[in-house]
Amino acid sequence: MKLYTINKSNILPIGLKEAWAFFSNPNNLQKLMPDDMKFEVKSELPDEIYTGQLIEYMVSPFKGFNTKWVTEITHVERLKYFVDIQLHGPYKLWHHKHFFTEVDDGVLVEDLVHYRVPFGLLGRALRPSVIQPKLDSIFEAREKNLESIFGIIKK
Repeated sequence: MKLYTINKSNILPIGLKEAWAFFSNPNNLQKLMPDDMKFEVKSELPDEIYTGQLIEYMVSPFKGFNTKWVTEITHVERLKYFVDIQLHGPYKLWHHKHFFTEVDDGVLVEDLVHYRVPFGLLGRALRPSVIQPKLDSIFEAREKNLESIFGIIKK
């Protein structure tokens, strides 16, 4: 089964501690998602993630299709990176690394996602026309929402 990769990065005009406080708070994920995803955190959560934490969301990746998404935070190195994996949700595999590096202009935020599509051959056939465009729109919305929260960002 094919493993696909998403690699995105932005420089936010803020400090490392502010970036970490925002991204490590799982309640803020709703602020980054496009409205049409109807993304909703279902778990009661602390303000900062921790290794072993389980988080439950409801999400609508496509109109008329709602699903539960459960992630586990598998690794956390405060102010540097964290990793979440999907335990239950729309993908066959979802492994998402978030990296934070202080740079001259602010903080470099990098996302590295490895994923596998569901539904075997059908999923692979739908990836270029349905799944990948949806993922692209999610990361575009994320970038737009980050810019509205923190100001001009650089790629």
